[in-house]
Amino acid sequence: MEKFSSFRDPGTGIQPFLAPVPPQERDLLVTILTPIRAVVAVTRTAVIVVLISIHFVLVHVIGFICRPVPPLQDVISWLGTALLARLALYVMGFWSVPTELIVRKRGKIPENKWNPRAGDLVVSNWSSWIEVLWLAYKYNPLFVLPVANAPAASSARDASSVSYTPGRKTGTGSAAISSFNRALSSPEVIRGFRQVSLLEIISSTGNTPSAPSSVPLRSLDDIRRSARSPVVVFPECTTSNGRGLLRFADVFDGASVPTKGYNIFLMCVRYDPPTPSQPSLSHSVPGTTLNPLRHLFQICTSLSPQSITIRQLPLSESPSSQLFIVNEVVAEPRSDMLAEVCAVLIARMGKMKRVGFGWEDKYAFLNFYRGRR
Repeated sequence: MEKFSSFRDPGTGIQPFLAPVPPQERDLLVTILTPIRAVVAVTRTAVIVVLISIHFVLVHVIGFICRPVPPLQDVISWLGTALLARLALYVMGFWSVPTELIVRKRGKIPENKWNPRAGDLVVSNWSSWIEVLWLAYKYNPLFVLPVANAPAASSARDASSVSYTPGRKTGTGSAAISSFNRALSSPEVIRGFRQVSLLEIISSTGNTPSAPSSVPLRSLDDIRRSARSPVVVFPECTTSNGRGLLRFADVFDGASVPTKGYNIFLMCVRYDPPTPSQPSLSHSVPGTTLNPLRHLFQICTSLSPQSITIRQLPLSESPSSQLFIVNEVVAEPRSDMLAEVCAVLIARMGKMKRVGFGWEDKYAFLNFYRGRR
């Protein structure tokens, strides 16, 4: 859409924030099946709401009662999270979620598979709440969200400003096309992290980091040290539409590479483009109320099986391997070398282009998007 051209990455031409639009051609079969799809969507959504209720009772009520007995609480947390998350994925149409181990060197057989343990970090790109459900089912991890100050209004020019007009200055043809350009926002400092539940991170999908509050903040390393399960980190700090990899924030606080005392597990998630019968699975624009209920309903209208591509890097090739050579991945020093290494490797795994926009630009985009509707 032309009015959002200022949020198109100047280096790659990618618009990473708007939800992908399916082809506009009319599909007679889709039109005929619309009533059936609506009934299926209502039924599926109702079942998932029931699963959410069971999850809340098991994890937040019974689990809280069992806090004096940590092993029992962990078992209840697994039952209420991993099993119910898989059931929810199955109801939505994700009958099978295959994973693929990607090796950086051709012909090399990965020595070990994924097995994150307590205190390890799982680092991934972020396009939807669906991969959050999959991670909950697979590893029952601890989720964290970053906290940062809201970007300053002066950090970027107004999104509606016109910077130049290409073509002949005749007022016709290409000269009549206004091209928008917007300065990239400056990175904001991540003040800390807060531990969140599965339901909270799902409802936060698509939003940008929250502002500091009275709740005490903790460093990522502090949370990792005390965790009884793997910790999932999304360095983009918000979701994109999956077309490009957003700029990683400095979330690792200058951690050394290779890391010591814990392992880094890298993964990349990709979704197929939407079709007339299949809505977009990425969730870049959050709903203002009951997020992401509307997106859930749209997904549940599909009558065909859903697909997701998950690529993982073997532990032997991750930044936590003591044989990892930083110069093979990043040539120049960075303020957060671990974040830059993770960004490069995730982009290579997913064959994604990196864009210059970060969560700060997503903050400006959401303000512009909601203000122009």
